[in-house]
Amino acid sequence: MGADQRRPAAWGARLPLPVPPLPLFRRDRPLCRARKERHAVKHKRRAPVVAFAPLTAVAVATALLSGAAVVQAALGDDATGTGLRSGPAFGVGPGSGGTARTVTLVTGDKVTTDADGNVVGVTAADGREGMAFRISRAADGHTYAVPRDAERLIADGTADRQLFDVTRLLNFGYDDSSRSDLPLIVTYTEDGPVAARALSDSGARVTRDLPSVNGDAVRARKSEAATLWRTLTGSGASARSAAGATSARVEKIWLDGRVEASLDRSTAQIGAPEAWAAGYDGTGVTVAVLDTGVDATHPDLKERIGAQQNFSRSPDSVDRVGHGTHVASTVAGSGARSGGKYKGVAPGARIISGKVLDDNGEGSASGIIAGMQWAVAEGAKVVNLSLGGEDTPETDPVEQAVNELSADSGALFVVAAGNSGPAAATIGTPGSAAAALTVGAVDRADGIADFSSRGLTADGSLKPDLTAPGVDIVAAKAAEGVEGGPASDGYVSMSGTSMASPHVAGAAAILAQRHPDWTGERIKAALTGSAVATPGLSGLAQGTGRTDLARAMGQRVTSSPSLGFGTARWPHTDDKPVTREITYRNDGDEPVTLDLAPEAFGEGGEPAAEGMFVVSPKRLTIAAGGTATAAVTADTRAGTADGAFGGSVTATDGDIVVRTALGVHRESESYDLTIRHLDLRGKPTGDSETGVYGLDGSIWQDHSDHTDGEFTLRLPKGRYTLEGRVSTGADPDDGKLALLLHPKFALTRDTTLVMDARKAKPVRITVPDSAAKHTDATLNFGVDIGGAGYTSTYIMGSFGNLRVGQLGARVPAREAFAQYNGTWTRGTVNYRPAWNRTGDLSGFTVKLQRQNFAELELTLGEPATGKTGSLSAAPLMPNGAWVDFNSDRGALPRTVADYVLPGAKWQYAVNQYGASDADGEPRWEGSQTVTAPRSYSAGKQYTQRFNIGVFGPHLYTAGPESSGAVRLGDGFSAHVPLFSDGAGHVGVSYYTRAKSALYADGTPVFTSDAPLNGAEHTLSAERRTYRLTTDVSRAASLSAVSTRVTAEWTFRSAHVTGDTPERLPLSAVRFTPKLGKASTAEAGTAFTVPFKIEGAATAATARKLAFSVSYDGGRTWKPAEVTDRARLELRHPARPGTVSLRAALTDADGNTMKQTIYRAYRTTK
Repeated sequence: MGADQRRPAAWGARLPLPVPPLPLFRRDRPLCRARKERHAVKHKRRAPVVAFAPLTAVAVATALLSGAAVVQAALGDDATGTGLRSGPAFGVGPGSGGTARTVTLVTGDKVTTDADGNVVGVTAADGREGMAFRISRAADGHTYAVPRDAERLIADGTADRQLFDVTRLLNFGYDDSSRSDLPLIVTYTEDGPVAARALSDSGARVTRDLPSVNGDAVRARKSEAATLWRTLTGSGASARSAAGATSARVEKIWLDGRVEASLDRSTAQIGAPEAWAAGYDGTGVTVAVLDTGVDATHPDLKERIGAQQNFSRSPDSVDRVGHGTHVASTVAGSGARSGGKYKGVAPGARIISGKVLDDNGEGSASGIIAGMQWAVAEGAKVVNLSLGGEDTPETDPVEQAVNELSADSGALFVVAAGNSGPAAATIGTPGSAAAALTVGAVDRADGIADFSSRGLTADGSLKPDLTAPGVDIVAAKAAEGVEGGPASDGYVSMSGTSMASPHVAGAAAILAQRHPDWTGERIKAALTGSAVATPGLSGLAQGTGRTDLARAMGQRVTSSPSLGFGTARWPHTDDKPVTREITYRNDGDEPVTLDLAPEAFGEGGEPAAEGMFVVSPKRLTIAAGGTATAAVTADTRAGTADGAFGGSVTATDGDIVVRTALGVHRESESYDLTIRHLDLRGKPTGDSETGVYGLDGSIWQDHSDHTDGEFTLRLPKGRYTLEGRVSTGADPDDGKLALLLHPKFALTRDTTLVMDARKAKPVRITVPDSAAKHTDATLNFGVDIGGAGYTSTYIMGSFGNLRVGQLGARVPAREAFAQYNGTWTRGTVNYRPAWNRTGDLSGFTVKLQRQNFAELELTLGEPATGKTGSLSAAPLMPNGAWVDFNSDRGALPRTVADYVLPGAKWQYAVNQYGASDADGEPRWEGSQTVTAPRSYSAGKQYTQRFNIGVFGPHLYTAGPESSGAVRLGDGFSAHVPLFSDGAGHVGVSYYTRAKSALYADGTPVFTSDAPLNGAEHTLSAERRTYRLTTDVSRAASLSAVSTRVTAEWTFRSAHVTGDTPERLPLSAVRFTPKLGKASTAEAGTAFTVPFKIEGAATAATARKLAFSVSYDGGRTWKPAEVTDRARLELRHPARPGTVSLRAALTDADGNTMKQTIYRAYRTTK
């Protein structure tokens, strides 16, 4: 992220600054992984294809929308609706297409977001009019937009939830401005070719055959996505056609997610020199490196690279990142450039390179699968995957491919564990695959790396398998690589489990050379069994320990790699001991007698209770060339500590040390929650779902059973908010819904809860004008108990489709609320009732009269002809929550009447749109104006004008928002909106050219081709005189007025101590003449231009104040007459034209300001 894009911490939380998409490739810190809740897991199903990250160390909101027209939704802690947070404070760069972005879902529906990724609109695809949408934001910040007809398919495992993850789609670059198709993986239950032909007929293109998962990689044209969705799912009329037969063959539809790339001492640390001395270096063994490509020209890799294949979007297999070259040289580099110092683990091995990540370090899940299939077909005995993503309880296609290919080919897949430590349960996929040899990272002293991911996996399996060096690893630098820190010439240093896994891949290659008949499974057992454990460290962090190749080479006894004992349900007084067997194999010529002893530790490193693991017999003799078994019993009655415990059974006989990993999860106090759903007839219904949300934020789950609507969850004791959703229409996709809310459910015993639609009451609201059309409806439901809470927003086309019921006892007003808001429209009149309900959150009936409302006359201007504009209104409720409304977009200019209820503070915004884009959507142009929230009184009339000049600089402070310049320490940031309208609404505008700069005593500090939009820069500590300049232009086709605005300030500043930023003394002049709707005034007349001084100076304190006016577009200027330091008295020429304004001031401390607004307004007859 460039310096001129960052948002400085000094600015308030809702400062409207540009927030670029989250970068897909982060080199500066580990990618975060959320801890998985294992209590609810009963079966491992297929899971969403996840985004894979480079493994180099580097409160919930929901909404429901319906209708064919664009409906606006507010999401996020501080979101206020369309336009209120949708862009930079000043402008949007040329070619960017504005701050709003649109994503077409696999259903063909379009979702529009603002610059922060907040969903501000959903448009149903043709033929899907009236479809309801549920917008949800998870605790990790990802926003989902799920059509009602996809909810059930997600719940039953037919559709990948990530297909509707708007945040992920944007981050992957799958928005409509970036690509015209959507990448999918479709897996089949049977007869894939027949289904594939049907997909082609529906506008999709099969790009890769993926036999390892019985599926295809598919590219779906967004313009035909709705047809494809019907074909894949058999929904609508197509369920009775050939598409229905196709859908029967489809097992699941997945998002083909983007993938990212996640030795001198280290080779000795794992015992490689001993293997070399014995004559083994991997010769004759092929190792596949699936990564960013490999630089075959590096001296360390010359003549070691065999086949190369490109599975990425890049035009060739060249490594322009450097990650893959570093990995390959760790496996098999010769060390030639360093005189052997940085030799790889298996320098005799042959490397084949599958480039599955492009030159930006990005790829696709289907590309990884195709690369794995290719590697096996090329004869790779070992496949290294230094990449990974967040694991889920289900089995995703990449995990499945690892398992299937391992079993079919005998190859060993060595996979990085992930860099999401030190938290527990952070193992990534595909390292979570059962067949994978999953590798954590240690430092040079065998201490576990802080970033190394820990077990268990999301489904409770035991991982990682072992560890290897992964901190500050020096290996070959690709000629065009950009990754890594400086090291010796031709080498770079990197850290991560990405660096650990190739050490193990090299060790596996050496074992494969020594034992060419061994399968990957047996090599895995030899490596895990011979690892060296770090004392006192849980197996959840290290598996069996750090790789010891020297021991693996000489060890003649191997064992089962691991024993998992699953989860023992609470309470534990009646737990049944569980016994598993370890099989030991003796490949030697003499019998071996082993002493067996278990050892295990909890997640925090505390020893497991005595008796939790018992092995029998304690001494075991294995005949030469034979096998023997020992029984290991896990007894979770022992001890009182709950959680996951991991360790190993160590078998010893002199020099022989064999370790077998073991682990068990001792469930904390938990209970069964059975949920049943009944329809309006009191009959069980599968057209239903229930959300379960832990009030401590630990659980966010949606569950359903589409047979009879009954399911049982296993959840820890605690407090939950429950939301039952039961379809009440004849068609479950028609948007009719009963919402059952249980704000404060305490799970303290096994419980059965019935979500009975008959307990939900209709919402009936009548406005004074019976002819007004009900255009949108919002229910905002929230819980806040002791600082822990949950919020959800349902936005629909009408309250007529909604019934709401509260379950459980009434809760105090401070702990739960329901905000009911709606819009009724007739022509240019809008009724916007909005009020807060507490105590009973159920549906209700109310009849409103005209005198209940305040009347607002709102005028929307047109700074250029042929524009349309939308008006959004967001009420700030007494509890601080926002709920957004939207009026239909209409031509500019126009005047509308809004009737609002008192009790809420209202914030309005106007967006201007130009010509439609290629998809027929009007293009956002900006000129967006925003007000601070205010309340209105019933029976009173108010007026407001938007999008009317003079547009110019605006310095303001409104709650947490502000503009201007600040300094904290030596950090500097400036944010000055230059296109705010004459009423003082904060403006955003698309611009064509921008130039900003800062000088210290005449020396440039920075220059930028951007406006002053909050970028952070570093100043020297000494007190200096600074000059800050900005110059921004916009096209006359966007706005015929204020086509160019320049500003310049001088001030003195030095280092600022403490934690409070210092506001620097910037000032601005805002002109507020009364102009027409097109920002015009009458030619040939005297005209008064009031102005207001904002910022550090005031009219009273300004030491110097001067104004100039130009009537020829700024070519010539003359002084303007000033009255009372508050007004300009002008005489417009008789001929129509433009008026440009210039102001200059010096404040009492000598700070100066100059600003010029070219074509500030027009004059007409």
